[in-house]
Amino acid sequence: MKQYNLVADRKGVVWDLLLYIPTVVALGSIGASFWFSDDQTTGYLFYFLTCFFFIAGVNRIFKTRLMLFPSAPISFRVEGQGVLLSLKSGVQVNLIKSIKYYSDYSGKTFGLSGLDGSGKQMQFVFHKGQFATVEEFDSAQSILKNQFK
Repeated sequence: MKQYNLVADRKGVVWDLLLYIPTVVALGSIGASFWFSDDQTTGYLFYFLTCFFFIAGVNRIFKTRLMLFPSAPISFRVEGQGVLLSLKSGVQVNLIKSIKYYSDYSGKTFGLSGLDGSGKQMQFVFHKGQFATVEEFDSAQSILKNQFK
Protein backbone atom coordinates (compact mmCIF):
# COMPACT_ATOMS: atom_id res chain seq x y z
CA MET A 1 0.00 0.00 0.00
CA LYS A 2 0.93 3.64 -0.23
CA GLN A 3 3.05 5.33 2.43
CA TYR A 4 1.99 8.76 3.66
CA ASN A 5 4.82 11.00 4.84
CA LEU A 6 3.71 13.84 7.09
CA VAL A 7 5.02 17.41 7.24
CA ALA A 8 4.69 20.16 9.85
CA ASP A 9 1.38 22.03 9.61
CA ARG A 10 2.50 25.65 10.10
CA LYS A 11 -0.82 27.22 9.03
CA GLY A 12 -2.61 25.04 11.56
CA VAL A 13 -0.23 26.26 14.28
CA VAL A 14 -1.38 29.84 13.68
CA TRP A 15 -5.03 28.83 14.03
CA ASP A 16 -4.31 26.86 17.20
CA LEU A 17 -2.41 29.78 18.70
CA LEU A 18 -5.32 32.09 17.88
CA LEU A 19 -7.59 29.64 19.69
CA TYR A 20 -5.56 28.65 22.73
CA ILE A 21 -3.76 31.88 23.72
CA PRO A 22 -6.93 33.94 24.27
CA THR A 23 -8.62 31.00 25.99
CA VAL A 24 -5.74 30.43 28.42
CA VAL A 25 -5.36 34.17 29.12
CA ALA A 26 -9.10 34.61 29.70
CA LEU A 27 -9.35 31.58 32.01
CA GLY A 28 -6.24 32.70 33.93
CA SER A 29 -7.62 36.23 34.30
CA ILE A 30 -10.96 34.97 35.54
CA GLY A 31 -9.14 32.66 37.95
CA ALA A 32 -7.06 35.57 39.26
CA SER A 33 -10.14 37.72 39.79
CA PHE A 34 -11.78 34.96 41.82
CA TRP A 35 -8.54 34.20 43.67
CA PHE A 36 -8.16 37.78 44.90
CA SER A 37 -11.85 38.09 45.83
CA ASP A 38 -13.67 36.11 48.47
CA ASP A 39 -14.20 33.03 46.25
CA GLN A 40 -10.84 31.22 46.11
CA THR A 41 -12.52 27.85 45.50
CA THR A 42 -13.81 29.08 42.14
CA GLY A 43 -10.35 30.51 41.51
CA TYR A 44 -8.90 27.00 41.90
CA LEU A 45 -11.42 25.72 39.36
CA PHE A 46 -10.44 28.36 36.81
CA TYR A 47 -6.73 27.77 37.40
CA PHE A 48 -7.32 24.07 36.81
CA LEU A 49 -9.10 24.87 33.54
CA THR A 50 -6.25 27.24 32.61
CA CYS A 51 -3.68 24.49 33.12
CA PHE A 52 -5.82 21.95 31.28
CA PHE A 53 -6.24 24.13 28.19
CA PHE A 54 -2.56 25.12 28.28
CA ILE A 55 -1.43 21.47 28.34
CA ALA A 56 -3.96 20.49 25.64
CA GLY A 57 -2.80 23.38 23.44
CA VAL A 58 0.90 22.59 23.88
CA ASN A 59 0.26 18.93 23.05
CA ARG A 60 -1.82 19.78 19.99
CA ILE A 61 0.69 22.29 18.64
CA PHE A 62 3.95 20.47 19.40
CA LYS A 63 2.82 16.88 18.85
CA THR A 64 0.20 16.90 16.12
CA ARG A 65 0.91 20.13 14.23
CA LEU A 66 4.71 20.54 14.41
CA MET A 67 5.51 16.87 15.14
CA LEU A 68 8.27 17.78 17.62
CA PHE A 69 7.51 15.29 20.40
CA PRO A 70 9.10 11.81 20.14
CA SER A 71 5.64 10.21 20.15
CA ALA A 72 4.51 12.17 17.07
CA PRO A 73 3.84 10.11 13.94
CA ILE A 74 5.90 11.18 10.92
CA SER A 75 4.57 8.62 8.43
CA PHE A 76 2.12 5.76 8.15
CA ARG A 77 0.96 3.10 5.73
CA VAL A 78 -1.91 0.67 5.63
CA GLU A 79 -0.74 -2.94 5.43
CA GLY A 80 -3.40 -5.61 5.10
CA GLN A 81 -5.65 -5.30 8.13
CA GLY A 82 -3.23 -3.08 10.09
CA VAL A 83 -1.57 0.32 10.06
CA LEU A 84 2.19 0.77 10.48
CA LEU A 85 3.19 4.15 11.91
CA SER A 86 6.70 5.57 12.19
CA LEU A 87 7.18 7.89 15.16
CA LYS A 88 9.65 10.76 15.44
CA SER A 89 11.62 8.74 18.02
CA GLY A 90 12.28 6.08 15.36
CA VAL A 91 9.89 3.59 16.95
CA GLN A 92 7.55 1.68 14.65
CA VAL A 93 4.00 1.22 15.94
CA ASN A 94 1.91 -1.46 14.27
CA LEU A 95 -1.81 -1.11 14.97
CA ILE A 96 -3.11 -4.62 14.43
CA LYS A 97 -6.38 -4.97 16.35
CA SER A 98 -9.56 -2.98 17.03
CA ILE A 99 -8.52 -0.28 14.57
CA LYS A 100 -11.04 2.52 14.28
CA TYR A 101 -11.10 5.51 11.96
CA TYR A 102 -12.65 8.77 13.19
CA SER A 103 -13.34 11.80 11.02
CA ASP A 104 -14.54 15.22 12.06
CA TYR A 105 -17.49 17.02 10.53
CA SER A 106 -15.40 19.73 8.87
CA GLY A 107 -13.22 17.19 7.06
CA LYS A 108 -9.95 18.78 8.17
CA THR A 109 -8.75 16.14 10.62
CA PHE A 110 -9.13 12.45 11.29
CA GLY A 111 -8.07 10.10 14.01
CA LEU A 112 -6.93 6.50 14.26
CA SER A 113 -7.03 4.29 17.30
CA GLY A 114 -6.22 0.67 17.85
CA LEU A 115 -4.19 -1.89 19.74
CA ASP A 116 -0.52 -2.44 19.00
CA GLY A 117 1.26 -5.80 19.18
CA SER A 118 1.63 -5.63 22.97
CA GLY A 119 -2.09 -4.89 23.48
CA LYS A 120 -1.55 -1.20 24.31
CA GLN A 121 -4.30 1.18 23.17
CA MET A 122 -2.85 3.87 20.87
CA GLN A 123 -4.49 6.88 19.26
CA PHE A 124 -3.29 9.41 16.72
CA VAL A 125 -4.69 12.60 15.16
CA PHE A 126 -3.85 13.75 11.63
CA HIS A 127 -4.55 17.19 10.14
CA LYS A 128 -5.06 18.12 6.51
CA GLY A 129 -2.05 20.46 6.63
CA GLN A 130 0.25 17.56 7.56
CA PHE A 131 -0.12 16.03 4.11
CA ALA A 132 1.87 17.27 1.12
CA THR A 133 -1.27 17.74 -0.99
CA VAL A 134 -5.02 17.77 -0.48
CA GLU A 135 -5.26 14.76 -2.81
CA GLU A 136 -2.94 12.79 -0.54
CA PHE A 137 -5.10 13.70 2.49
CA ASP A 138 -8.25 12.64 0.65
CA SER A 139 -6.60 9.41 -0.49
CA ALA A 140 -5.53 8.53 3.06
CA GLN A 141 -9.00 9.30 4.40
CA SER A 142 -10.66 7.21 1.70
CA ILE A 143 -8.44 4.17 2.29
CA LEU A 144 -8.80 4.35 6.07
CA LYS A 145 -12.54 5.01 5.95
CA ASN A 146 -13.19 2.04 3.64
CA GLN A 147 -10.98 -0.35 5.57
CA PHE A 148 -11.62 0.62 9.22
CA LYS A 149 -15.19 1.89 9.51
